[in-house]
Amino acid sequence: MRLAGRLAAWRGIARSIAVYRLDRRHRHSLRRFASGFVRPGELVFDIGAHVGDRTAAFAGIGARVVAVEAQPRLARLLRWQFWRARQVTVVGAAVGRRAGTLTLRLNTQNPTVASASDGFVAAASAGASGWEGQVWDETITVDCTTLDDLIARFGRPAFVKIDVEGFEVEVMAGLSPENAPAALSFEFVTMDRAPALRALQEAVRLGFARFDVSLGESHEWVFGERQPVEVIEAYLRNLPDEANSGDVYCWGGRSGGGPARQSICDEAISGAPFATFI
Repeated sequence: MRLAGRLAAWRGIARSIAVYRLDRRHRHSLRRFASGFVRPGELVFDIGAHVGDRTAAFAGIGARVVAVEAQPRLARLLRWQFWRARQVTVVGAAVGRRAGTLTLRLNTQNPTVASASDGFVAAASAGASGWEGQVWDETITVDCTTLDDLIARFGRPAFVKIDVEGFEVEVMAGLSPENAPAALSFEFVTMDRAPALRALQEAVRLGFARFDVSLGESHEWVFGERQPVEVIEAYLRNLPDEANSGDVYCWGGRSGGGPARQSICDEAISGAPFATFI
């Protein structure tokens, strides 16, 4: 890659850092929200860690975090950010249905939306509202692991967060029901709802039966009480396009987190060891 391209890539990363890591209100709100379903000492997988805002929130609560990021530049950034945080381990790889390699398409101006999903890129490039001007201008081959392999290496997590731009169902397909965590979240976008609906069915296969939704970066629950899959499916189908994106949170039969634990957040935050910030 030529120097101009490298500079453009790091400018894009700098914009992401400004939005997700340097905004104190965002950091505090995210940590408060995450403390409702992650407890100190628990193991968390952050799949698609990006610039590390979720990783920092989980670590700030006192959780042990495995931050997995496929983009080499962002993986290097994560290692630099968290080199003093002993509870954070960074894995530079994609996660998918099976181990091996895969093709990752990068958007150097907006690294948040790098994707291994051709369908996601095609939908965004077709003029979807809110996605105008997005260009995936670099393609790389990266190592790919699975959730089962990560669990074999690090142990079974209490919570798994998945945000990989339309590739969520492929990540979940690499997880066996016997390894399913107590709770899991996956991102959805309204411009292409089919992957989210498939991911919802994948969650049912894994044994999850209760769900809630958080829109965008609101860090608030849509329902406030866990809902059956039929309610979430109807909600996703009927959600206005303008909502753009959000995350579906899933809970199964094992004891886990959820909205009911939100009341502990201030105590969890005040006593938590903080992760390294830029």
